[in-house]
Amino acid sequence: MATTPHVRNIRDYALESTKALPAAGANVNCAAIDMEAVTGGRQEGVEFELAVPATPSLVEAKVITFKVQDSADNVTFADIDPLISTTVTGQAAAAGGAAKTVRFRLPSTARRYIAVNAAIPADGGDNTAVSSTLALLG
Repeated sequence: MATTPHVRNIRDYALESTKALPAAGANVNCAAIDMEAVTGGRQEGVEFELAVPATPSLVEAKVITFKVQDSADNVTFADIDPLISTTVTGQAAAAGGAAKTVRFRLPSTARRYIAVNAAIPADGGDNTAVSSTLALLG
């Protein structure tokens, strides 16, 4: 008899990073999550969640881009290869951007420290009152 594997979605609040979105024309990284603290640095079996609340000040058709980055030293970060990214787009009639939550797993080549970079175009509006959250689910 086949069984369905049990999927756990337990949030580890010690391994969570919340960061205010940057001003227009800027980008920012959240504080990195240290994968060494995750079951001895093992990446398999863990999932990340990026949660972005509604961005009411995001200008119509402007895009906030979120990219997962990694680092060996927690100083110099680069986009993960293969790239893991998502976007939030401003809607018509000054509706801003809708809330979005995405989950992802890391490639086996990911380095020790994991962060998310958020970038807003110069004419994207002031979204600094909104914070995104990167969390580890295990």
